[in-house]
Amino acid sequence: MLPARSQPLIATALTIGLVAAAIWMARAGGFSGGLVEHDHPPRVAIPFTLDINSAEAAELSQLPGVGPALARRVIDHRQAHGPFLTPEAILDVPGIGEATLDRIRPHLRPLTLNLAPGAAP
Repeated sequence: MLPARSQPLIATALTIGLVAAAIWMARAGGFSGGLVEHDHPPRVAIPFTLDINSAEAAELSQLPGVGPALARRVIDHRQAHGPFLTPEAILDVPGIGEATLDRIRPHLRPLTLNLAPGAAP
């Protein structure tokens, strides 16, 4: 069907295209799972952490088991009694018990106290 002198040119072009496709696939992860199906990308968990001594109500209400009202109580307690010295100190806030503390503990950053020089906690 094709003229005899065109066949080597077409074969060379096809070979170059197949080699280029193989190189691209190998660099993209090949059959080892490196390629991502664009219709169903993998879920990526983004860790959410906060400092309970500086977080605002909007941030606190994102914690599991903490809504806007409980977030407001945390802030009110923090303003009335000073910063939380340990994560367990949040148990003094009305409405927060051991179960709530266990749920929010993975989202709490290590506590840092920003006290004035020479001030006692």
